[in-house]
Amino acid sequence: MRIALIQMMVTADKRQNIETACGKIREAAQHGADMAVLPEMFCCPYQNDCFRPYGEEENGPAQTVLSALAAELGIYIVGGSIPELAAGNVYNTSFVYDRRGRRIARHRKVHLFDIDVAGGQRFRESDTLSPGNEITTFETEFGTCGLCICFDLRFEELARCMCLQGAKVLFVPAAFNMTTGPAHWELLFRQRAVDNQCFTVGVSPARDETAGYVAYGNSIAVDPWGTVLCRAGAEDTILCTDLDLTRIDDVRAQLPILSARRTDLYEVRER
Repeated sequence: MRIALIQMMVTADKRQNIETACGKIREAAQHGADMAVLPEMFCCPYQNDCFRPYGEEENGPAQTVLSALAAELGIYIVGGSIPELAAGNVYNTSFVYDRRGRRIARHRKVHLFDIDVAGGQRFRESDTLSPGNEITTFETEFGTCGLCICFDLRFEELARCMCLQGAKVLFVPAAFNMTTGPAHWELLFRQRAVDNQCFTVGVSPARDETAGYVAYGNSIAVDPWGTVLCRAGAEDTILCTDLDLTRIDDVRAQLPILSARRTDLYEVRER
């Protein structure tokens, strides 16, 4: 399965962001990508005061364009994430479209990014956003894939649930910042890949030092052994890489982690 990680610059112009994303998806398709993956909040500045104004309801402009483009190009599109408006709430939501342009998944970010790191980043998504309540997987001809957004990846239980539901690849539109990115970005993607013996794919916006929220970049793909297959820097770029899904069975046969779990011991009684 050939995937394209689209690390794009996000501006204050929603229409321009959508046009940029579409141009890069077309370029990815020309390079034989089966699936193109956009970053978190690809059409919206990552700021609380932007989420509702840039938001859209079901079948809004960004969703409509990505659906049509998936059908036109005959590829899967993991549509990064957008602010989704529903029932008076705003969600950080990722939509996935298949080769015929049908929506096959919707993931509303489950764990909201509320942090206050001493001497570093402070941000509270919950000031504006509402959390989702679903574990998200979707089916392709390559097998089952999992989907979560940014801060979700920090929660091993969520990743494990997706893999127990059959996910071979975990797709993670994300926007780590210049505090959490250098510390934890590669570590988390390699850790989740090794823990669950699956592929992990993280796609970030390109770094804009003038933005109110500066994304780390460094979009990445990791195999089930924890090997980094590709990794960007801070720049606007497209990375294409091939995922050999037979690698999953090979690794699981060598290290029987999932099959050797002792679930009879794992019930947690919190104090």
